[in-house]
Amino acid sequence: MPETDAIELKAFVPARDFQKSLTFYTDLGFQSRSVGEGLAYLKVDNCSFLLQDFYDPGLANNLMLHLLVSDVLAWRERVVRSELPDRYDVKVEDVKTHPWGMTEFTLYDPSGVLWRIGQVTAANPIAV
Repeated sequence: MPETDAIELKAFVPARDFQKSLTFYTDLGFQSRSVGEGLAYLKVDNCSFLLQDFYDPGLANNLMLHLLVSDVLAWRERVVRSELPDRYDVKVEDVKTHPWGMTEFTLYDPSGVLWRIGQVTAANPIAV
């Protein structure tokens, strides 16, 4: 029987201003592994996505990504210390603990894509 293992799943994230978004994500801590022809492969640790030089307001304003991290407070501090909200005119919210076992904060990118950056904080979270 042929192998059917899934290797990786990456989202295509739209960018209203490709260069600005690329710089934003680099400042957030992602490494640019390759860039070319309107597409950038961005990676931090074992997580990655494809930034595309394509923008549709309906898509960008309805796209939400979740980044699971080991220390949500350190990630929030990274965002604040890097002055991302002021430098890129983006919104970052306070850290909140939810009853489903996740502590997280939200961050919007320059195109309006919503990121939920969170950490599992309960022994039996509803969703991981």
